[in-house]
Amino acid sequence: MTVTDISPANTARNISYALRGIILIAVLALALAPMWASRADLRLFMEALSFLALAQMWNLLAGYTGLISVGQQAWVGLGGYFFFALAMFAGMPVLLAIPLAAIAAALVALPTAWVAFRLQGAYFAIGTWVIAEVFRLIAAQNGALGGGSGISLPVEIAKSLAESRNGREMVMYYLAFGIGIASVVLVWLLLRSKWGLALTAIRDSEPAAEAMGVVTRRVKFLIYILTAGVTALTGAFIFLQKLRITPDAAFSVNEWTAFVIFIVVIGGLGSIEGPIIGVLVFFALREIAADWGSWYLILMGAIAIAVMLINKRGIWGAVQVRWDVAAFPVRKILPERSRD
Repeated sequence: MTVTDISPANTARNISYALRGIILIAVLALALAPMWASRADLRLFMEALSFLALAQMWNLLAGYTGLISVGQQAWVGLGGYFFFALAMFAGMPVLLAIPLAAIAAALVALPTAWVAFRLQGAYFAIGTWVIAEVFRLIAAQNGALGGGSGISLPVEIAKSLAESRNGREMVMYYLAFGIGIASVVLVWLLLRSKWGLALTAIRDSEPAAEAMGVVTRRVKFLIYILTAGVTALTGAFIFLQKLRITPDAAFSVNEWTAFVIFIVVIGGLGSIEGPIIGVLVFFALREIAADWGSWYLILMGAIAIAVMLINKRGIWGAVQVRWDVAAFPVRKILPERSRD
């Protein structure tokens, strides 16, 4: 073995290849989960995949554009309510109502973004929470959708997915699988595009990005709309799975924003791998300590603080600093020019 075989660059490359192999095996195992997992396991996987999509979108918004939102529950709730309205009152098939609910929420995000973007920093974060609360109050006043007590999805609509219960659960699982995996692929492809160069520049230094000609406000606006739409898509699926929606559940800041922020912070802000690690840690903690009551939340907070003190970019940030590895490579290396 030569010295070059054990150089840091080769070591990082080998670790990266190993990580990609592990991820590929995990994706294949999830794709075949209905063949080997129990019904309870499938439900856990569906929830984890939903949180993965939510975390990837919040990370794209906060980790790359610096827009710290504590109001992402607005889009989860709107996605759920738009889905219920389209499925129950417009008579649309479930598989069509879910993406249309996402599109409707993205359209609502257009004027919402115009309002939110007039605020900066902490005021933006507070503003997004206020916007979510406004949506919650509007939903609570809507008698057609159950008002404050909410509404249940008719059994006939749920049965339209498949005749048997096992068939419905399989369709639901693959919907969650598609949303979770697609969210990762979407972010990866976006970061490898010319938009990704702008996002990476904004993440590293917004003033420098502007000096290089990046129209940061336009990039942030488009990412805000994109994350709203995909978050609403995930919200529509979540409440299809629950078969019931209420304003408090749909617009819960604790469930759909606080937990998602925890996932991204401990996993790694500003990276694709971070939310994946965060989801694994979050659900492992929940399985271990969910019965601890308030101590469970205290433990989560303590872990988040500890991770931030070690490395503000989270677990994956610490790994990158140590080994410079990438499970989802997004950097482009320009070829060297030949010398005369």
